[in-house]
Amino acid sequence: MRLVSWNVNGIRSVIDKGFWDWLAASAPDLLCLQETRIDSSQLTEDMRHPPGYHSYWAAADQKGYSGVATFSRREPQTLTAGFAQPLFDLEGRVLSAELPGFTLINAYFPSGQRGHERVVFKLQFYDALLAHCLALRAQGHRLVVCGDFNTAHQPIDLARPAQNIKTSGFLPEEREALGHWLESGFVDTFRALHPDQVAYSWWTYRMNARARNIGWRLDYFLVDQALMPFVREASILSDVTGSDHCPVALTLDL
Repeated sequence: MRLVSWNVNGIRSVIDKGFWDWLAASAPDLLCLQETRIDSSQLTEDMRHPPGYHSYWAAADQKGYSGVATFSRREPQTLTAGFAQPLFDLEGRVLSAELPGFTLINAYFPSGQRGHERVVFKLQFYDALLAHCLALRAQGHRLVVCGDFNTAHQPIDLARPAQNIKTSGFLPEEREALGHWLESGFVDTFRALHPDQVAYSWWTYRMNARARNIGWRLDYFLVDQALMPFVREASILSDVTGSDHCPVALTLDL
């Protein structure tokens, strides 16, 4: 089973750049999108019923902001938008799909780039979603958590760590919040399989950063430790364009 996660920075924008052709060629079993920036009234027939997939969308109350979508070849046993946290759910940041063998959490973690208040909000989201996931795990769910975490965890995960120690996305408190997930029994699949590989999933549009590969690894597939024996590959699809992020992928043998 192949899973792909991608912050598309606007679904309509990425559609204009060949999204449907990419999806047909890539053909993942599950596709998780973040930052879709669309509400239900704006969804086209293709978006609602992409060929070969069931699609599910969660939108922010604020138009043109945030949002996630999950495409699944198999209809989930259950599908839940949000995680019973109104403060975060109004921003359309989480979709959960229960599938045979595991539960998939598609999450768009907040950015802290707009100042201290949003950093605090981001840290609260990290902790609240972790608590939710731990509760699911205690109920017997095996979890895959994917999406744009908006944090580079270690110096290897960004091109210029020394220059960005005071930049949101690499602040000590943000890295610690992501570390709490790993300390709680979740595994960063890409880093577990590729401990020394330098690879990024986001590049600013400024200064020709992508061509120069001055980037950050902000997008992750985390799995419950119980699922690690079934992980076959984790990769970053840096050749896929259309957004300031590229997709990341996970292959499970279930």
